Amino acid sequence: MNNPSRWLLMLALVLAAINLRPGITSFAPLIERIAEALDLSRGLVSLTTALPVLLMGLLAPSAPRLAVRFGLERTIASCLGLIAAALALRVLGDNPVLLIATAAMVGAGIAVAGPLLSGFIKRYFLDRIGKTAAFYSLSMAIGGTIGVVLTAPAVQWLGGRWSWALALWAIPAVLALLIWLRLPNQPEAPSESAAGLPWNQPRAWLVSAYFALQAGLFYALTTWLVARYHEAGFSLTQGNAFFSGFMLIGLPSAFALPWVAQRFGNRHQLMVVCGLVATTSLLLIAWAPQVQPLLVCMLLGIALNGTFSLAMLLPMYEAGSPLAVSRLTAMMLCTGYCLACFSPVLVGLGRDLAGDYRVPFLVLAGMSATMSVLALGLAPPRRAPAG
Repeated sequence: MNNPSRWLLMLALVLAAINLRPGITSFAPLIERIAEALDLSRGLVSLTTALPVLLMGLLAPSAPRLAVRFGLERTIASCLGLIAAALALRVLGDNPVLLIATAAMVGAGIAVAGPLLSGFIKRYFLDRIGKTAAFYSLSMAIGGTIGVVLTAPAVQWLGGRWSWALALWAIPAVLALLIWLRLPNQPEAPSESAAGLPWNQPRAWLVSAYFALQAGLFYALTTWLVARYHEAGFSLTQGNAFFSGFMLIGLPSAFALPWVAQRFGNRHQLMVVCGLVATTSLLLIAWAPQVQPLLVCMLLGIALNGTFSLAMLLPMYEAGSPLAVSRLTAMMLCTGYCLACFSPVLVGLGRDLAGDYRVPFLVLAGMSATMSVLALGLAPPRRAPAG
């Protein structure tokens, strides 16, 4: 099978993207329950989110080198196999060391697969990058959302066995792996093998800083948004409903914004607006959580899912070849996730020190405001007039 059909390539991309988030977001509705069941502090239990995010940053630079050595398609398939194995091991999650180890395995798999999937889009969908990136972002958002929405009902269905509910997410990972094993493995050009990450490019640093703030916000909220509303007097069921709204409403924006950005060439303006919406929403969550909580969470979901999909689109426009896109994406993810991994831990520690979540969420609002400032610098560079 030397020439895979376009539909098989798209199916492989969608299934891989769906599996990049449930291994992390499935902890959100259970984190307080896990902390109590295993007698862990909030700071320690947040490692289930922070550790994979850290590894997603530290290991991202290895992705292009692995693609050169083993081939892009086969490397992605191996990552999906690692994610599937880690999630299956969570059936033994009542062991806290093993639970945190599986989080590290998931992070390692995502770290390598993420940059290479951007290169995969550049290789096979060059004529429709915006539309394909929209489906890619939407698939990641769907994966993250179903990880939140379906995990708590799965616990009830499994008679309260929360570790089994976490392990169920191995099933879609195995399905994705089976599809990727059908794709032919294409070697990279020899001229690409010696290039490194674009550490000396100012715009690469600007892209990376923007992504760091966006990812930090997302993972902090994934870990603590439900807890913030529970502290404000809402039940855990209500808090999970608000968080589900945050995730679900982000699906259309994750799909629509990359398409709009390509159609009208206004991605940096969209990023500024999303940052301002996120800032307003976070200020309300910090100071007035009783004010229309579902609406506020939905606006926040639109803004953050939109900024994520637009951030993932940037390397595809900034770099030329598929491997160059993977390298810029690797730098963006490395810098971004290495910094973002601290946000869930710092919010948890801030809550323990301050006694409530108000101050940590005010800091998150400041981060989203900074995103809007950085977005102004991400406007497409002006081309010099001809002649």
